[in-house]
Amino acid sequence: MSDIGDWFRSIPAITRYWFAATVAVPLIGKLGLISPAYFVLWPEAFLYRFQIWRPITATFFFPVGPGTGFLYLVNLYFLYQYSTRLETGAFDGRPADYLFMLLFNWICIVITGLAMDMQLLMIPLIMSVLYVWAQLNRDMIVSFWFGTRFKACYLPWVILGFNYIIGGSYPMDLGGRNFLSTPQFLYRWLPSRRGGVSGFGMPPASVRRAADQNGGGGRHNWGQGFRLGDQ
Repeated sequence: MSDIGDWFRSIPAITRYWFAATVAVPLIGKLGLISPAYFVLWPEAFLYRFQIWRPITATFFFPVGPGTGFLYLVNLYFLYQYSTRLETGAFDGRPADYLFMLLFNWICIVITGLAMDMQLLMIPLIMSVLYVWAQLNRDMIVSFWFGTRFKACYLPWVILGFNYIIGGSYPMDLGGRNFLSTPQFLYRWLPSRRGGVSGFGMPPASVRRAADQNGGGGRHNWGQGFRLGDQ
């Protein structure tokens, strides 16, 4: 148990709480402690009965069962892998910016869910994080199942199709004006550990340094690639 505890504590803070909630809420529903009907996003219940918790619980809840357990575990793995990579990579030392990005994505997903009657928001939020990671590493070669290899920019669409099969644009502007800035109260709550670009409409420092080293043009050499799941 100590090994599990050490592994859990090693997860970056925001990803750790997100991961824990995505495990705890489905477990509560599975054990029948609270009816799963209270966890999903029902527009009528949210808008007219003022059950304001539903957008939050729908983000963490997933109906785990014999037919959905594998899909749940795969997406839980994606949450851990790609949220960790973003939080310790492009957003390293800037937890307020990362939390603000997640909140912005979540608000967009909730609005879309209410408009399109999407009752479960867990997978869409995970996919939004995966999309951001893929755009920041778009030329990296990744390997998927059965030895297929492709650029990371195609990974969200491959996984989207994968989720569709087994389960029955968050645009990322890497240049130009910074249209969204992280609110100052988030910086007071989650102070940055080093300097960096505020907001998530601008390229991270690592990307800008790579561009400068290449004379401002050309493609960055991302290396030989990796297999999904490798650290």
